[in-house]
Amino acid sequence: MSRPGPKIPPLSVTDAQRAVLEGWVRRRSTAQALALRSRIVLESAEGHSIAEVSRRLGIASETVRTWRRRFLDRGLEGMHDEPRPGVPRKITDADVERVIVKTLEETPKNATHWSTRSMAAATGMSQSAISRIWRAFALAPHRSQTFKLSTDPLFIDKVRDVVGLYLDPPEKALVLCVDEKSQIQALDRSQPVLPMMPGVPERRSHDYVRAGTTTLFAAFEVATGKVIGSLHRRHRAAEFKKFLAKVDKEVPADLHVHLILDNYATHKTPVVKKWLLAHPRFHLHFTPTSSSWLNLVERWFAELTQKKLKRGVHRSVQALERDIRAWLADWNEHPRPFVWTKTADEILDRVAAYCHRISDSGH
Repeated sequence: MSRPGPKIPPLSVTDAQRAVLEGWVRRRSTAQALALRSRIVLESAEGHSIAEVSRRLGIASETVRTWRRRFLDRGLEGMHDEPRPGVPRKITDADVERVIVKTLEETPKNATHWSTRSMAAATGMSQSAISRIWRAFALAPHRSQTFKLSTDPLFIDKVRDVVGLYLDPPEKALVLCVDEKSQIQALDRSQPVLPMMPGVPERRSHDYVRAGTTTLFAAFEVATGKVIGSLHRRHRAAEFKKFLAKVDKEVPADLHVHLILDNYATHKTPVVKKWLLAHPRFHLHFTPTSSSWLNLVERWFAELTQKKLKRGVHRSVQALERDIRAWLADWNEHPRPFVWTKTADEILDRVAAYCHRISDSGH
C-alpha cells in the first residue's frame, strides 16, 4: 500500500493580487513566461492540485510546484525572474549618457572628430565599451555626408513643376530628363590591370595616362527608361542645339516634348532660344539651382559611371566613345525606368526640416 506524499499548503490570493495576476494574463504586452506563471497561481488558487494544473496548462508538474512555492514565499514579487548570476554591470547609465553627450556636443582638441581611442582616453573607458555604446545609439563620428540647400527664389515653384511632370505627366507628350556629362576622360593605367583571383580583388595602379575627353548629351525618357544620347568633343550651345535637333528627329512628330534640365548657361543662349521658338512643341522645365538630385538623368549617369566608366581602361577618346555607345545601345535594348515616388509636399517638408536643423545648429 502506497504512502501518501507530503501535504501541499493551500494557496490563496487577495482581491488585489488577483487583479494584478489577471491583468498580466490578459495584457498583450506581458511576457509569455510571466503570463504562464500567473495562470499557474490562479489555477492553484481555485483549489486544483499540482497534477491537475499541470494537465490543464500542459506543463511539467515541477514547473507548477516551483512557481506555486515562489508565490507562497514572496507573493507577486516572486513571479519575476531572479537576478542573473555573473559580474555586476560596470558601465552605468550615467557613463553611457556622458559618452553620448560628449560625442554629440564636443570635439577632441587635436582632431575634427572622435575615434574610439580618443573617446576612451577622454572618458576613462575601454575602446570596446565606446564601440558598443556608439553601435547601440547608431553614432558614427568617422562618417560624414555632404549636402547643399538651393537658394533659388523660385525653388518651391520649380520643385512642384518638375515633380508634377514625374507623377502626373501630360497626355500626348514625352517627358525627357536632359543633361550633359562633360569632361569624360579616356584614362589608361600606367601599368597593366591585375585580374581578380580567389581571395584577391582586382588591382590597378593608382596613376594613369590621360588620352583626351568627350561629352555625353543624354535625354532620359521618364516613362520607359530609354535614352537618346549624343557624343561631342566640345560642350557649347552649338553642340546642345545639335542634340536638340536629334531629339526632335527621334521623338514622333505628334507628341509634345517636355525637357527637364538644369540652369547651365548653354541651355539659355540666344541660339538655343531661337531654335526653341522655331520648334514650339518643345517645353523647358528648369530644376532649381544646386538641385541636380531632382533630375532623373543624373541617376542614369551614375549607372554609366559605376558600371562602365569608373574602372574602364581606354587608350584613346575613340575607344572611350565606342564603349559608351555600346553601353547605351545595350541599355536601350532592356531599358529600366526610375520610378519617382515622393510628392512635392514631402520634398518641401524634408527641406524645411533641414533648414530648421541648420538654424538650430549654432553654426
